Amino acid sequence: MNNMKKLGLTALAGSLVASSAYAGALDVSGSAKMTYFGNDDDEVTGNSFKMAKGITFSGSGELDNGFSVGYSYTMTNAAFSSQTVTLDMGDTGTVGISNSGAVAGMMAYASVVPNSGEQAWDDMNQNDNGITTFNNLSETNSVFYKNSFGDVGVNLAYTDDTGGSDQHGVITYNGYDGLSIGIGGGEDGETKDMTTAFVTYSAGNVTVGVQRTEFDFAAQATADETSTQIAIGMAVNENMSISVGRTEVDMGDGNSDEQSTGVSASYTMGGMSFTAIANTQDNTNGSATADDAYKELTVAFAF
Repeated sequence: MNNMKKLGLTALAGSLVASSAYAGALDVSGSAKMTYFGNDDDEVTGNSFKMAKGITFSGSGELDNGFSVGYSYTMTNAAFSSQTVTLDMGDTGTVGISNSGAVAGMMAYASVVPNSGEQAWDDMNQNDNGITTFNNLSETNSVFYKNSFGDVGVNLAYTDDTGGSDQHGVITYNGYDGLSIGIGGGEDGETKDMTTAFVTYSAGNVTVGVQRTEFDFAAQATADETSTQIAIGMAVNENMSISVGRTEVDMGDGNSDEQSTGVSASYTMGGMSFTAIANTQDNTNGSATADDAYKELTVAFAF
C-alpha cells in the first residue's frame, strides 16, 4: 500500500472516530387519538368521529464547551407542523427559535389553571376571547430565552414581522412548596398590548389556579377585553383526575360578559388514556342572545 493510500485511510478513520464522539441521539415518539364529539344543538356536527395524530422527532447533542443543542419536529396533520431548535448554555440559560408558540414567552403561559382534558373556554366559537394569542405565531419563527435564577424563572420571546414585531415575556416565582406566581406582558405587533398574572397552588392531590389577562387594542373601534380564569383539579388516584373550570371575559362596553364553564376527567392505563370533556358558554362573543357548547370523549394511545 503506498503512502497516499495510508494517509487517506488514516484521515478517514480519524474522521469517523471524531464523528462518533460528538454524535447525538434522535428519538421518535407519537400519539394517536380517536374522538367522538358533539357541538351545540343549533350547529351542524356532521360526522361525530374524528382522529388526530402526532409524530415527534427529537434529538440532542453535546458541544465541546459543555453546551448542548436540541431539536424537535412534530407533525400533527398535513397542514401543520412545529419545530424548535435550542442551545442550552447551562447556568447562562437556554436560547432557541421555534414556530410553536407554546414554548415561548406569554404563549407558554396562556392558560395555567388546572384541567384534566381541556380548558373551559376551548373548542367553542373559535375566537378564544381574552386568552393570550399572537397573530403571526403560526406563520413565523419566534426567538426565545429561558432561564432560572434560584426561585425566579424568565421566559422571553421576540418575533420579527412586517406587521409589527412581537415582544413578550413572563417572570415566575416558585419559592414555596406547591405555590407558583407569575406576571407577564407584551405587544402583538401594532394590534394590542397584553398583560397576564396568575397564581396556582397544589396541596396533596388538589391544585387550584386563577389567572387574569387584559387586552388593550390599538384600534379605537375594538373593545378591550379582560378575562378571569379559575379552576380546581384533583387527582383521584394515580390513574384518574377530574377538574372544574370557569372563564369569564369582559368584552367591553355595550357587550355582555362571555362566560364559559367546563368539566373534564381523564383516566390513564399505561400508554392508553380516556378523556371526557363537557364545555358550555353563555353570551358568546359578547352577544346576550348567543351561546355555545362542546362535548367529547377521546381514546388516546402514546407510543
